Amino acid sequence: METVALDNDADQAKPLRMPVQWVNRPNLDFRGFSGQIATGILRPGDSIRVLPSGKTSTISKIVTLDGELSEAVAGQSVTLCLTDEIDCSRGDVIAAADNPPEVSDQFESTIVWMAEEPLIPGRAYWLKLGTQTVSATVQSPKFTINVNNMEHMAAKTLELNAIGVAEILTDKAIVFEPYANNHVLGGYILIDKITNATVAAGMLHFSLRRAQNVHWQATDIGREAHAALKNQKPKILWFTGLSGSGKSTIANEVEKTLNLLNRHTFLLDGDNIRHGLNKDLGFTETDRIENIRRVGEVAKLMADAGLIVLTAFISPFRAERDMVRAMMPEGEFIEIFVDTPLEVAEARDVKGLYKKARAGQLKNFTGIDSPYEPPENPDICVNTVEMSPAEAAEHIVRQLMPLK
Repeated sequence: METVALDNDADQAKPLRMPVQWVNRPNLDFRGFSGQIATGILRPGDSIRVLPSGKTSTISKIVTLDGELSEAVAGQSVTLCLTDEIDCSRGDVIAAADNPPEVSDQFESTIVWMAEEPLIPGRAYWLKLGTQTVSATVQSPKFTINVNNMEHMAAKTLELNAIGVAEILTDKAIVFEPYANNHVLGGYILIDKITNATVAAGMLHFSLRRAQNVHWQATDIGREAHAALKNQKPKILWFTGLSGSGKSTIANEVEKTLNLLNRHTFLLDGDNIRHGLNKDLGFTETDRIENIRRVGEVAKLMADAGLIVLTAFISPFRAERDMVRAMMPEGEFIEIFVDTPLEVAEARDVKGLYKKARAGQLKNFTGIDSPYEPPENPDICVNTVEMSPAEAAEHIVRQLMPLK
């Protein structure tokens, strides 16, 4: 037992890693970065690198409540002052300048599922790793692990207490190390965005190679220039509601009005998209999520081109509507709830879909055997029982003005 290295000793022998918990600036003469040292040893005069930005500096002093230190080691909570005024905030990681950790947005991971509701591949969850919190989606598991014999078994999802291996994609790059090397920067939890319940814990294995090979290409003409050329502010007008609520009809009326006002628009309709871009998707919960993810990405590209994009999709789940909202700058995603009671939408049944669903000929139909989660705080709401399509469109356009 005496020959076994203590965890603290092992952590101190590793390169410096300190996740920043907060920036301490009580006055103009003091600016420090506070956190707990995960691994390594640091001293005044040491060169450091802040990730993910990659900015470098030197430690000028180490501060605690008991005064300044000449050295700090793994496990201690300290405040670091730097010689340079560089950008560093909560979620960043201060590391050894000559031996930094990796930064990536795609990983292979072991996941321990802890929720009664199974994993929904493609749905966005909050991923919390150290002091970093990002939006993350989990792909269908590669396999699950039988804890009795360690056998790998095929699986499409993860049930309660299941352990599986899957790929994880985050909406922005995070600083990490494999869990085998660093528990702080390799271990994470997943949090449901709606309930805020912790649904899983996981361990990162490695960054996927494709994440390292794909880089963002900067362009000289950006979204501001595209919008200025069209003399308008880009927006996504996201129409959501039950089948038969009138989303497509009202969206079409809104686009016609905007066209008369010399606005540059494009309408993405749910049925039309499924004839092309999303023709490979069905109507399972997982496919519905992927359907909205693809549409969200297309709508974002069109908004980057300076357009006002109208989308007419049932988009039954709040989490996916919020996912698209998070893709856009503040104020550029307008959620429009076409509020129609189920009995009214079913009575209309323009396409005969409710009749087929009631007869069991159409599975996973929203409102019948698949849920619809209405917006809790829509930006605009129209009631199609009280309004005609033309009146609803007029109300929406009035709410949108001025568009520039």
